[in-house]
Amino acid sequence: MNEKLIIGRSIETGSWVHQLDARAKITGMLLYVAVILLSRSWMAMALLAIFSIAVMASTRIPLKYFLKAAKPLRYLMLFIFIVQLLSVKTGEAVLTLGSWSIYEGGLRLGAFSVIRMFFLITFTALLTFTTTPGKLNQGLEGILAPFKKFGLKPDRITLMISISLRFIPTILDESQIIMKAQASRGADLKELPLKEKGRMLVSLLVPIIASAFRRAQDLVYSMEARGFRMDAPRSQYHRLRWGIFDTIFITMFIVMGIAVALV
Repeated sequence: MNEKLIIGRSIETGSWVHQLDARAKITGMLLYVAVILLSRSWMAMALLAIFSIAVMASTRIPLKYFLKAAKPLRYLMLFIFIVQLLSVKTGEAVLTLGSWSIYEGGLRLGAFSVIRMFFLITFTALLTFTTTPGKLNQGLEGILAPFKKFGLKPDRITLMISISLRFIPTILDESQIIMKAQASRGADLKELPLKEKGRMLVSLLVPIIASAFRRAQDLVYSMEARGFRMDAPRSQYHRLRWGIFDTIFITMFIVMGIAVALV
């Protein structure tokens, strides 16, 4: 099950992107989201596509892993495309089917929305592919540190994210074990009709949720037994260091944003 899990996986290749400060990569991803939202033309999207593929290729991670990151959301992208196609009625009618008409504006906006979402998912997967969960949490805590003056608790937020990321494969493994146990008793999910599959998946929620709460309680007990205290002062084994390549990385996104805004 873990071999199929892409979310939150770190893939070490030793590239220059892997060596960057986690704060630089998080900031870069936030700038990328802003740039992709600013893209209003096909020329801007083409520039963004070239930039995205170049950066992803520089990580030396096979592009198939980035494509796999977008695979779980393929149905959501299809749904967005259909909604835009049927709801937007600007431009000339391209196709008419009874009372339904597909317009040029809906086709354009639907395709544009899907491409936007595709690059948003695939490129931001670079953050988890090139950064271990520990460094990712450390970088996020460093970015949120100035907000301590406003009462924000960065250590609590990063702890919550860290536990959530580590629980994802655990819960998926637990669900796989339960499904195999039911299949051994004759309730094979693959052989059931669609309606029965829905009922069976709903019945899986109770044991999976119960198992998740039990594991969370065990985690609390183990943390308390080891003397963990929230908001206690802590030292860091790995210290974040900002270098020249981190500045170059951020500058790349700023320049890309300016180019997209001017196109």
